[in-house]
Amino acid sequence: MSAPTTKKPTVTEREARQVAEAAREQDWRKPSFAKELFLGRFRLDLIHPHPLPADEDVRRGEEFLARLREFCETKIDSALIEREARIPDEVIAGLKELGALGMKIDPRYGGLGLTQVYYNRALALVGSANPAVGALLSAHQSIGVPQPLKIFGTQEQKDAFLPRCARTDISAFLLTEPDVGSDPARLATTAVRDGDDYVLDGVKLWTTNGVVADLLVVMARVPKSDDGKGGITAFVVEADSEGVTVENRNAFMGLRGLENGVTRFHRVRVPAANRIGPEGAGLKIALTTLNTGRLSLPAMCVGAGKWCLKIAREWAGVREQWGKPVALHEAVGSKISFIAATTFALEAVVDLSSQMADENRNDIRIEAALAKLYGSEMGCLMADELVQIRGGRGFETAESLAARGERAVPAEQLLRDLRINRIFEGSTEIMHLLIAREAVDAHLSVAGDLIDPDKSLQDKARAGAGAGVFYAKWLPRLVAGPGQLPTSYGDFKHGIDLSPHLRYVERHARKLARSTFYAMSRWQGRMETKQGFLGRIVDIGAELFAMSAACVRAELLRREGDHGREAYQLADAFCRQARVRVDELFTRLWSNTDDLDRKVVKGVLGGSYEWLEQGIVDPSGEGPWIADATPGPSQRENVRRPLK
Repeated sequence: MSAPTTKKPTVTEREARQVAEAAREQDWRKPSFAKELFLGRFRLDLIHPHPLPADEDVRRGEEFLARLREFCETKIDSALIEREARIPDEVIAGLKELGALGMKIDPRYGGLGLTQVYYNRALALVGSANPAVGALLSAHQSIGVPQPLKIFGTQEQKDAFLPRCARTDISAFLLTEPDVGSDPARLATTAVRDGDDYVLDGVKLWTTNGVVADLLVVMARVPKSDDGKGGITAFVVEADSEGVTVENRNAFMGLRGLENGVTRFHRVRVPAANRIGPEGAGLKIALTTLNTGRLSLPAMCVGAGKWCLKIAREWAGVREQWGKPVALHEAVGSKISFIAATTFALEAVVDLSSQMADENRNDIRIEAALAKLYGSEMGCLMADELVQIRGGRGFETAESLAARGERAVPAEQLLRDLRINRIFEGSTEIMHLLIAREAVDAHLSVAGDLIDPDKSLQDKARAGAGAGVFYAKWLPRLVAGPGQLPTSYGDFKHGIDLSPHLRYVERHARKLARSTFYAMSRWQGRMETKQGFLGRIVDIGAELFAMSAACVRAELLRREGDHGREAYQLADAFCRQARVRVDELFTRLWSNTDDLDRKVVKGVLGGSYEWLEQGIVDPSGEGPWIADATPGPSQRENVRRPLK
């Protein structure tokens, strides 16, 4: 067996893109509402009538939620977790006893077998009790060992590991490295085949659950050999294996109970039987796992929005200024309206996407990504507005409020806890690019060779002919549609009329598609560098998707007689607010400072504005910007904290 390399992979921008492109799911075998939306086709029939869970799934889900609620109310002390920066062992033991580790695991392996809908509702509930507890359960089941084994594992692997994950063992997902974030082509951790084993060497950063985990999903680079294609590969690793060292428990501005660390692997032997899928399939496994796994974060943002609304309602009705409750002052009232309407819409997005995932009729990769993007951004905004509504008390810690005799409302903690969601499981910037790539997939499928500099003239000619046929059929359909007929979507008119909003979505979906086509024609191969433009395209799609989901959910609640009038009112408010944002985003597609910003950035990096930094003291400590991750034996104490 050869010694592990200490040289980091050198990867060009083009090579990095090729690795990411090879890992994504290439085909669209099932319909996708969001994909159609980006293509200018408003397929309301794909989401309306709103799909519903089976009666038995509802019964089992509600029974578990009742038990989980009692546990959250009696056993989880959020203030204690915040104060001691750790989740007490007895809380984790209680979650195991409840079966919360196995919410998504099939009952044949000892799990509860909940649907995605009820799994997400459980995360919203437990996340409202304490976000760090929600993060522990989510990392374990959404991206840890259970989900990739469910999709890609062998029967032997499922039999060996899923019963443990369902009841006793906590799992973690290890991809990120000190010098590798969203660019996995530069992954430095290696797994070298040695007989019936692989030998792992490398360092992983930000390993959520890694400090307490029993099982790890590790992504490592396998060298190409005569027996295997090599490439980034996924493994199940026992956390107590010789050579595995948790070198640090990381601390953050929020989620102080998060068991997140730095894990070093030094000549760790992993049985080949623990490899998930074939060599080189690691990134595809990771991305496929995240297709539904990403729904866990917006689910917890829904819970946060509901809590923000509760506190805003209670506080703003009691606090008086200038002779009336602050809620009745328009400046504050508009913030409360935003929180209420956005919470309703975000719950609609998450429930709709989750139910579609359960039914497995639609491809929801874009819907789940949009839910993650939209939920994490809106969750932070709602928490920030709550802090503003609370004023000085919003900035004050719950402990300080209690010490002087007031209700211990942890508004500032929520803002800190939610902030990471804009980075977790794909930052907002990366999500923009990921969704944009999927949104323009149809264009690249027919015209990609036209803008690929490596393609021959013959390939370009063939692509040009195919593109001509596609666009001859597609472009005329973007000129007119149901959104221009005043009678369209009339079944959404019940006292309050939501049909104008759906007509708006239909018209602006076509406008969005026309804008994307024009940009591709204008910039061609440079389109991928226009990240500001692509981000706005995606944000428009997210708003249109949320508007659609909100209207469909309102109609569902009306039909079921469950607060239908109020739901229509919230959907109407949300859509009116969203339309203001969409109109602004369309304006900013072509009227922006992107070109000037690029010039300023070059000046900043070139030192042209260093004079602007004068007059301050930098309180940063000494040390490198990126820690050394050279493979080798650990020189630090193992701070792993096994929970049994």
